[in-house]
Amino acid sequence: MAEKSCIKRLQKEYRALCKEPVSHVVARPSPNDILEWHYVLEGSEGTPFAGGYYYGKIKFPPEYPYKPPGISMITPNGRFMTQKKICLSMSDFHPESWNPMWSVSSILTGLLSFMMDSSPTTGSVDTTTAEKQRLAKTSLAFNCKNATFRKMFPEYVEKYNLLQQQQLSEKVDSRRASPETCQDESQRPLTEKVFDSKGEDMKRADGMKDVRMNKKQSFPTWMMLLLFSIFGVVMALPLLQL
Repeated sequence: MAEKSCIKRLQKEYRALCKEPVSHVVARPSPNDILEWHYVLEGSEGTPFAGGYYYGKIKFPPEYPYKPPGISMITPNGRFMTQKKICLSMSDFHPESWNPMWSVSSILTGLLSFMMDSSPTTGSVDTTTAEKQRLAKTSLAFNCKNATFRKMFPEYVEKYNLLQQQQLSEKVDSRRASPETCQDESQRPLTEKVFDSKGEDMKRADGMKDVRMNKKQSFPTWMMLLLFSIFGVVMALPLLQL
C-alpha cells in the first residue's frame, strides 16, 4: 500500500508532465495502480534509434520519493535487455545514489540519454548500428501488438494505423504507375502505344481486304445468272412469234 506522501507526489508529477511535456518522452500511471507507470521513449534524430518508439515500465516503491524505482523496457531496442531491470544511478540498482528530488521526467530523461550512449551496464546488450536501426523501424508495430500498450497509448496506435494506410496507398499508386499494370493510356510507354496503333491499322487494312475479296468472289456469280437470263429471253422470242 502506497503512502499518502507517495501518492501525492506521483499525482503532482503526472500533472506537471501533462502541463509541460518532456521532449521525446511520454509517461502516465496505470489506471489501476499509481505505483506502476508506463512510458514511451522516442528515438532521437541522428542516432541509430531515430524513428523508434520504445515502450517500458517504471515500478515505484510505496516509499517513493525516498526510495528509487525499478526501470525496465519491453520493446526490443538493441541497447537494453527486455523485461529486465536496467541498472542506472537513479534506479533501485543504486539506492545509495538516489536523490529524492529526482522526478519521473528526470528519470526518463536520464534513461533516454543513457540509451543513446554505449556504456555497458547491467541489463545492457551489445548490437550493431544496423540492428538498432532495424529494431527502430519495427518498434511501433511490435508495441501495437501489446494490449496494455494499446490501452495506455491510443495516440501511438492511431499513428501506426495511419502509417499502415499511407504505405498501402503508396503501394497501390506504385502499381498503377508501373507499365505492366497501368490502365491509363496517358501513363503507358510510348513504344507500346505505337505498336498498338500499328496493330489497329493492320487490323483495319486486313478487314478492308476481306471485304474487297468477298466482293470480287461474289461478282461473277450474279453476273452469270443475269447473262443466262437475257440469253434465255432472246432465244425464246422466235418461238413466241411462231
